[in-house]
Amino acid sequence: QVRLVESGGGSVQAGGSLRLSCVASGYTTNRRSVAWFRQAPGKEREGLAAITTGGGSTYYADSVKGRFTISQDKAQNTVYLQMTGLKPEDTAMYYCAASPLFIPSIEPGHFGFWGQGTQVTVSS
Repeated sequence: QVRLVESGGGSVQAGGSLRLSCVASGYTTNRRSVAWFRQAPGKEREGLAAITTGGGSTYYADSVKGRFTISQDKAQNTVYLQMTGLKPEDTAMYYCAASPLFIPSIEPGHFGFWGQGTQVTVSS
């Protein structure tokens, strides 16, 4: 099994920045890639960015490319999501998820392990 714990959410004004953290534990074969998703009330879950924990390959959704950066600290089993230039439409619950796939996917169906989420609220 894999356990994922997110932190770093909060309330910021538009244009601000936040760094989310996702600490992973459990079988490494089940977390060959880690991704960040978000879900706003009444909307579908949206994949944002992914990283392979071995090689560090990354993939970004067009909606966050250039504003969000995914990275990892292997020694700490932690994946980060640095968010800059935040907009009110970025307000959502943010989740990290782990997959046994070797590719950096942001397709929710590829992920079997999810954290509880951390809330991000951006005010105008």
